[in-house]
Amino acid sequence: MEMEMGKMEAKICQSCGMPMGEEQYGTEKDGSRNDTYCCYCYKDGDFVQKCSMEEMADFCAPFEVEGGRAKTLEEAKAGLMEYFPSLKRWQA
Repeated sequence: MEMEMGKMEAKICQSCGMPMGEEQYGTEKDGSRNDTYCCYCYKDGDFVQKCSMEEMADFCAPFEVEGGRAKTLEEAKAGLMEYFPSLKRWQA
């Protein structure tokens, strides 16, 4: 975890935006940790889901509603589609 101004700050998966602790880090082909992507998005050196950014937003939207960060799936997807372009995986 990174220290910033005296606070512990979780890394954010650069594919789905999930906050990650070490137990959620993805893995490389050699089994080493990858702290850029979570274990749900990146395993054994490759992305688990071969999908578009929009498909990832569709997949993640229910978790945003469930977690209380959005009221509807449509609101959640719209927010994710605005946020995802800032993540490494979705940058050109």
